[in-house]
Amino acid sequence: MKVTEKCDVYSFGVLALEVIMGKKLGDFISSFSFPSTTYANISLKDAMDQRLPPSTPQLQDELVTIARLSVACRHSHPQSRPTMLMVSQMLSFQTASSYGGLDDITLEQLITI
Repeated sequence: MKVTEKCDVYSFGVLALEVIMGKKLGDFISSFSFPSTTYANISLKDAMDQRLPPSTPQLQDELVTIARLSVACRHSHPQSRPTMLMVSQMLSFQTASSYGGLDDITLEQLITI
């Protein structure tokens, strides 16, 4: 396997998802790449680490942004993944989410946003 920047981007996506979900992705990694009826009705809030403190609307927007970026970083086609510069810029200039709160977004929607 050739190691490229896109490998680092993928690894960032995996790590970020593990942090917000509070567990290793393990078998969840493969299935999270594709919409599935299993995940269609699971809210992002339910998938997140339940040990996280209650969040403010601003923190919820930031978590949605991180989750969206994490999924994009794990795209199955390396050329479709963002660069780390793009990820950094999106995190630095993160704006209010128009996707709703953590309760409103399902894992399936997160994949298709």
